[in-house]
Amino acid sequence: MKVIDLFAGIGGLSLGFQNAGFEIVAAIDNWQAAMEIYQANFNHDALLMDLSQISDYQKFKDYHPDLIMGGPPCQDFSSAGKRDESLGRADLTLSFANIIAQVKPTWFVMENVERITKSVTLQKALKIFKAAEYGLSYQILDASRCGVPQLRKRFFLVGLLAAPDSFLDDYLNQYLTEKPMSIFDYLGHDLGIEYYYRHPWSYKRRAIFSIYEPSPTIRGVNRPIPKGYKKHLGDAVDITENVRPLTTIERSYLQTFPKGFKLLKGTKTELEQMIGNAVPVKLAEYVANKINAFDDNQKMNLG
Repeated sequence: MKVIDLFAGIGGLSLGFQNAGFEIVAAIDNWQAAMEIYQANFNHDALLMDLSQISDYQKFKDYHPDLIMGGPPCQDFSSAGKRDESLGRADLTLSFANIIAQVKPTWFVMENVERITKSVTLQKALKIFKAAEYGLSYQILDASRCGVPQLRKRFFLVGLLAAPDSFLDDYLNQYLTEKPMSIFDYLGHDLGIEYYYRHPWSYKRRAIFSIYEPSPTIRGVNRPIPKGYKKHLGDAVDITENVRPLTTIERSYLQTFPKGFKLLKGTKTELEQMIGNAVPVKLAEYVANKINAFDDNQKMNLG
């Protein structure tokens, strides 16, 4: 299938779908530094564009996409943001829905944070998709049960023209692992440490974690251990010289970007945010493989 990736960032969704055999024909984002990293890692079109200002949909139709996917900015829904849908970024979810309704690819995939299920914006988007005659299937997936060493719950909405609702539910749930994947399961001893510091939302939460458990959600911030840090009851160990924050590159590994992935552009702050914003590659690949399995099964039944 030919795919357009909207709000592509540095390409977590793109790489996962590409790994599953999809042909990415174009990626679009409005963050120049992210697009420069994207262009360094992919060979197809990567366009800088503000998707809130689209009035001509022909540029998307010219790619003849079978599938359009994207993770519209989640800050207005996220527990890390202000949870205020009036701030404007939530409207990009509706921009995504309108692009789908106008271009009418056979498939679409939308990714977002779990909290979007409580939003008014999602209900508006669902009405746009239904009016465009898409069957809808959506799930909250825990990345740690989809091949990612990270406790990261994400909402995936998959649409297929003229399909019944919930058409993909069984596929999405079919091969979830019983055991969450730990960092050690994924990387072994590659990090050279057994314990690491991850800056907490508040000091009422733990901050020292073990590689023998899944990472907590990789966020857009990565801070050093503050002087005078007091151990939390939940911390895996005391602060010692062997405990440190993960590096920017190591955080990209926990998002399952491969070791050869080029992160050459942007400031450290920008890179941390890009990595935190990304869809984990293996989570995207998991969803892509479920679409492939459904599509193959449909073709077999028709054949």
